[in-house]
Amino acid sequence: MKNMISIIVLLLSEVLFVAEAQSPVVAPVQKKPVMLVGGTIHTGTGEVIDNGIVAFNGGKIKFVGKAEDYTADRSNTEVIDVTGKQIYPGLIFPNTSLGLVEIGGVDVTVDNMEIGDLNPNVRSIVAYNTDSHVIPVVRSNGILIAQIVPTGTLLPGTSSVVQLDAWNWKDAIYKADNGIQMGWPRKSAAGGRGGSSFAQMAVAGESTYDKNVELLEKIFSDAVAYAAIEKPKDVNLRLESLKALFDGTKTLFINSSEPKGVIAAISFAKRYGVKKIVLTGADESAWAVKDFLKENNIPVILAHVHSLPKYEYSDIRLPFKLAAMFKNEGILVGLTYASQVYGFNLPFVAGQTVAYGLTKEEALQTITINNAKILGIDDRTGSLETGKDANIVVSTGDILDMLTNNIEYAFISGRNISLDNKHKQLYRRFQAKYENVK
Repeated sequence: MKNMISIIVLLLSEVLFVAEAQSPVVAPVQKKPVMLVGGTIHTGTGEVIDNGIVAFNGGKIKFVGKAEDYTADRSNTEVIDVTGKQIYPGLIFPNTSLGLVEIGGVDVTVDNMEIGDLNPNVRSIVAYNTDSHVIPVVRSNGILIAQIVPTGTLLPGTSSVVQLDAWNWKDAIYKADNGIQMGWPRKSAAGGRGGSSFAQMAVAGESTYDKNVELLEKIFSDAVAYAAIEKPKDVNLRLESLKALFDGTKTLFINSSEPKGVIAAISFAKRYGVKKIVLTGADESAWAVKDFLKENNIPVILAHVHSLPKYEYSDIRLPFKLAAMFKNEGILVGLTYASQVYGFNLPFVAGQTVAYGLTKEEALQTITINNAKILGIDDRTGSLETGKDANIVVSTGDILDMLTNNIEYAFISGRNISLDNKHKQLYRRFQAKYENVK
């Protein structure tokens, strides 16, 4: 009985503690034109503009360029002086369980995986929690867009792209159901230090491997036949969700942590006519088959930049070098962060690559326009260009440098969003407490 009372008290205290730290209020739609004046603009395309102006209205960018080239009427415009500050495109966080997992050790706050191996019809977006306390923390470092991904085994579900300031999951949608996630099975237990982002990759020898591949062969064969029927008499939700892979409106995001698996998975997808393929969770295993990736024009998302190398014999700095190595091979490379809890480090893993082969603007591209291209949203975001959504971040220092990164403004589709978060609230609370101590 005492144990039960203790548990109830603990749960109530957790509820009160969480309730005390409130999520920031969602920003209203942009009501008047806004101009950011005097800052250094990093467009995300490699161009840097000193003493520039970014003007936006109705959620869209209307002008990006030097101050002396801006000739439009400034009346009824909110002018924000950002002289000496840095202006960037909003950062993009791909392949994450942000909003699906709150506290990993508390089951009721985890909703990133469905029971079963073949769930391509499961939509991660409907489980996305816009009230997560993790989201404002991530957002405070300039991350405004994220790809919300389910985890599991063979076909864990469908991912969606969200903007990180919304009242509910419907408001959050930036691109719904943009891709199907596939975890290619392993023949043996994982070796080395690396790990898959999929929670339960199938691992148990050749017999299990063959069985899992047969399952994938069966569902993809059925999906191809199903897609050929113009109006199926009976709708099959699993096969319906896979149809868009064959006309290119959805992307197949493949996760495989071994070189042979990468080749097998991509060859499998090509054989069934999948139009768009991306390799996620990429590491040294992907580099081992770089020629194959280049030949098949497969983009990669690196996930383990801040980590030890996968194998004991590897170059200790290899995780830092891989982004530049892939880029130099002509392979489109984006970055993510393996843990959603620490996803606010995304700009800093990009910054880590600067010392190992990339320029600062190239490093910025790995978390802006490159990720936008990989997710199929580069027509709307990922760079500061006229006509694109006004997803903009202003920092008092270098956004890629953890010592100077200090986000002062952030706009999502022109909305000036709050940069407050639970960490800042707790800082202010205990700062006030100890200021009053005599």
